[in-house]
Amino acid sequence: MSFSMMKPLPSPKEIQEKYPLSPRARKAKETRDEAIRKVITGESNQFLVIIGPCSADNEDAVCDYVSRLVKVQEKVAEKLILIPRIYTNKPRTTGEGYKGIVHQPDPEKKPDLAQGLIAMRHMHIRALEESGLSAADEMLYPDNWSYVSDFLSYVAIGARSVENQQHRLTVSGIDIPVGMKNPTSGDLSVMLNSVIAAQNGHTFIYRGKETHSTGNPLAHTVLRGATNKHGNAIPNYHYEDLELLLDKYEQTGLKNPAAIVDTNHSNSNKKYEQQIRITREVLRSRHYDPRIYALVKGLMIESYLEPGAQKIGCGQHIYGKSITDPCLGWEESERLIYEIAELC
Repeated sequence: MSFSMMKPLPSPKEIQEKYPLSPRARKAKETRDEAIRKVITGESNQFLVIIGPCSADNEDAVCDYVSRLVKVQEKVAEKLILIPRIYTNKPRTTGEGYKGIVHQPDPEKKPDLAQGLIAMRHMHIRALEESGLSAADEMLYPDNWSYVSDFLSYVAIGARSVENQQHRLTVSGIDIPVGMKNPTSGDLSVMLNSVIAAQNGHTFIYRGKETHSTGNPLAHTVLRGATNKHGNAIPNYHYEDLELLLDKYEQTGLKNPAAIVDTNHSNSNKKYEQQIRITREVLRSRHYDPRIYALVKGLMIESYLEPGAQKIGCGQHIYGKSITDPCLGWEESERLIYEIAELC
């Protein structure tokens, strides 16, 4: 047998009881959930900015970053809702590399998933308790939803996961907005099919039990660019791409047509500085066409305390600098948020 069962992991109930949310944090999340929901349904004209590091690798640096977002959020509250990216699971194209804090609480040490689940929950709760800003995370493992369901306000399904049946079915039982990214091929029909599946109810196996879901009307699309057969990045944030997505949405009859534009990944060809230019173009497209304005509800931006990225394995890390994809630094990120508020 190729599997070696190492040790049992603590259940979601055990971890939630050991690391509970305070009543104040629960209330903050409920308030944020309602505000974000209204953006997706079109009841609010506020704009979502899902912003933060590519991977949340260090609790102190992440909480430092989120604390800075609080001050900016206060100044742009009328127009923007800032959602910190606290991504604790990282999909890897080849399976190699840092897979997030759930796998490696210390990026320089061996995987320890039991401690990783605790580290993930501890970081998210600390950020929420200190800032009042509930966060976004990526669902790499559907079974892990039960560990994080009480504190997240937004979930992303990645390009490599969006075609997976278990991801789609699990999203159908989640009651907060979930963004389904286009696959790496760029096929919009695959992305929209995932939203259709997520918005419908299903009966399926979840964590060893027969489970029924009622569907998630807040499931929506995320454009993150594509890769062609030659490995070249193909962006899909231009006006024509948004227009095409809108036309396809209108053919589906889906509830709450909504799109978020990911300004990094294949849209920027991982040239992180281009996120600023891409942001400006998307906002211009919104103002050019009222239908696009109604469709595009927000942006995803990769940003950390320090610009760029660094390698792990050297033992010496620069505080607040990404160890996965390169990110905008804090100073340009803060300026960009204020610019988004002016252009919205």
